[in-house]
Amino acid sequence: MAKILVVTQHYWPESFRINDLCEGFVEQGHEVEVLCGQPNYPQGQWYPGYGPFKKRKEDHNGVKIRRTFEIKRGNNSYVRIFLNYITFPMASLTHMRYLKKQNYDKIFLYQTSPVMMSIVGILLGRKKKIETTMYVLDIWPQNLYSLLNFKSKFIRSILSKVSAWHYKNVTRLITVSNRLREHMIEELDINPENICFIPQCCEKLYEETLLDEGLEKRFSKGFNIVFTGNISPLQSFETILDAAKRLKADGIKDINYIIVGDGMSAGWLKDEVANAGLSDYFFFEGFHPVEDIPKYTHIADALIACLTKSGLEDFNIPAKVMSYIASGRPVLLSMNGEVRQIIKQAECGYTCEAEDSVGLYKNIKELYCLEQEDRNKLGENASKYHLENFERNNNLAKMLEFILGK
Repeated sequence: MAKILVVTQHYWPESFRINDLCEGFVEQGHEVEVLCGQPNYPQGQWYPGYGPFKKRKEDHNGVKIRRTFEIKRGNNSYVRIFLNYITFPMASLTHMRYLKKQNYDKIFLYQTSPVMMSIVGILLGRKKKIETTMYVLDIWPQNLYSLLNFKSKFIRSILSKVSAWHYKNVTRLITVSNRLREHMIEELDINPENICFIPQCCEKLYEETLLDEGLEKRFSKGFNIVFTGNISPLQSFETILDAAKRLKADGIKDINYIIVGDGMSAGWLKDEVANAGLSDYFFFEGFHPVEDIPKYTHIADALIACLTKSGLEDFNIPAKVMSYIASGRPVLLSMNGEVRQIIKQAECGYTCEAEDSVGLYKNIKELYCLEQEDRNKLGENASKYHLENFERNNNLAKMLEFILGK
């Protein structure tokens, strides 16, 4: 069995799929040590009991955790996010002396933004000739441009070269979509044998039915549309709001929009809901740990997700959608890219293009008007497709086989 170093800025108690991956590696008999930051995502504040210099070493569910310094996201402004982005990779380098003394067999890089967060793992791999595998969740520099549109050709050139260096200096790459795999082969001249597609498969708990009598009672009346996850500008809540206004204008006033999550746009969204006269229809549940999410998906008549037109649609299959499909509920999407084909193949919901509020409005109305038996069938199709294509243990086995080079 292998001793695996995992480098990731985000780890438990933050809710990222890497938590389940690492615990899955341990289940298979491997020894796992994680180098990560201090938990403060998505609210931007330290989790209780944590801070810049607190709980630097922990053990959780068989995983050894080593935390490094980072500046917290604070109010989630662009300045604070930038500071958060750059401090983790810089601070992680201060652990190099310790890391070089360890006898790791493999290095696994869980690459969220920014791509530079993986630098310590890449340098350690090169120094000690350890094979490295990067799981590419955010393609750079394109992901950065979706937030900050740099006009300077010089700056763009530097960012492209820095990003390419990171991707080309690992042994293997895993992508979250087929299109992203094709892009990296074409644009970065990656050897096809060294890059594979494995989606962000969700934890087994999403397959479970979890009853909460309080929630059942609160939302026993009406048609429940549930959103779970990060509330950010990329989620295109404008699309949901416009669709909700159209449905209200049609006289459909028994739809409950249940928002489970938090993020940099949460305050803005609450203000927009009030300004649109939709406060009676939107319910903000705040941040909940991943273990609570099945309580909300259980009461859902539909699960909804939208994205803006960022130019990154073909590169990503959102992890949120993987969870939705596993939950066995009809899915409503307003986004572009490969994910729409998945929903079509699974026959588990309705999709329209990104930012198409009219299309979303029509799809919600059609699902709302369906007989309960037909809605149940969509949910059954979702569960079946998940188990056949995205089941956690099967995908974990594929990932370990690729990481270990077997």
